[in-house]
Amino acid sequence: MAMDDKVNNTVINHLGAAKEGAGRLTGNDELKREGQHDQVQAKLQEAGEKVKDAAADAGENIKDAARKLKQGFSRD
Repeated sequence: MAMDDKVNNTVINHLGAAKEGAGRLTGNDELKREGQHDQVQAKLQEAGEKVKDAAADAGENIKDAARKLKQGFSRD
């Protein structure tokens, strides 16, 4: 996950928590729900970034394994 994405998701999550807290304190249900929505959105974006990173790592592992396999066949 890129550092910018991680920072952005963290900021959105914290702002959402602040909105939710402010909504609770003021009795503003709409603000509370908006804050909850922001937090869920940040967590989903973070999960998506982790999936992309895992897929990229898997792709690199497959390439490395294929390279080693090819090297093993070419030594004979």
